[in-house]
Amino acid sequence: MTTLTTSAVAAPEAGALPQVRRRRRLSPGRRLPAARLIGPLTVLVLWTAASAAGALDPGAIPAPWTVLRTAGRLWTDGTLPTDVLTSLKRAGSGFAIGLTAGVLLALAAGLSRAGEALIDGTVQLNRAIPTLGLIPLFILWLGIGETFKVAIIAIVVYVPIYLNTHAALSGIDSRFVELAEVQGLSRIAFVRQVVIPGALPGFFVGLRLGVTGSWLGLVVLEQINATSGLGYLMFQAQNYGQSDVILVGLLIYGVFGLVSDSVVRLVERRVLSWRRTLSN
Repeated sequence: MTTLTTSAVAAPEAGALPQVRRRRRLSPGRRLPAARLIGPLTVLVLWTAASAAGALDPGAIPAPWTVLRTAGRLWTDGTLPTDVLTSLKRAGSGFAIGLTAGVLLALAAGLSRAGEALIDGTVQLNRAIPTLGLIPLFILWLGIGETFKVAIIAIVVYVPIYLNTHAALSGIDSRFVELAEVQGLSRIAFVRQVVIPGALPGFFVGLRLGVTGSWLGLVVLEQINATSGLGYLMFQAQNYGQSDVILVGLLIYGVFGLVSDSVVRLVERRVLSWRRTLSN
């Protein structure tokens, strides 16, 4: 009798819905519009507020409106357009050479054991040597003109592109290779249908690092026996204590880096739209 009474009390009432445990959401959630601009805009707001409140030394960190006036003056007198075009030309030439070399070397090392034996160790050695430390040697080899600047930028670019593309190639599942052999794919078809899709994610990671590296290398190289360019402009401003001009150059470098990285991200999302990842 006692057992029946206890069971009757414990039983759920007629018509009651079973309690469903709510699933915990682990994904980051939906992407915010223009999310990558929130951080820079926050820094700009804080900089403006601190300058307006007099918390910053105008001689060390000029106010944003002072930097904008300086940029307008440099643009009007023709100095800034010339320097920007010169920097873009140097960075573009070095990036194009580094991109081509990085991809070709990664394919040669990733698709051939002989190529890997010849190439991978050399690239790893090059990676261990600070690239900017090669500047004196390249000046002896190539002179102090434009050639050595483009060559250094190309080295800065090709290393991350090679490393990430080669790592992606090495990480391709061997079962895909076996399936391609069973299907009788030719070498060209194998590269098009298996190698390229498998290597693209790593390639885009290396491409983003290479784009950023081209700007980082440029700001140093343009201060060595240069007569134009943003780095030269900043070096001359340092000699005359013009911190506003230095900030103009830094902001332009930052804008170039942010825009180029955003373009690579946009291309990556479109090319790799078939992937389901946390970012999309």
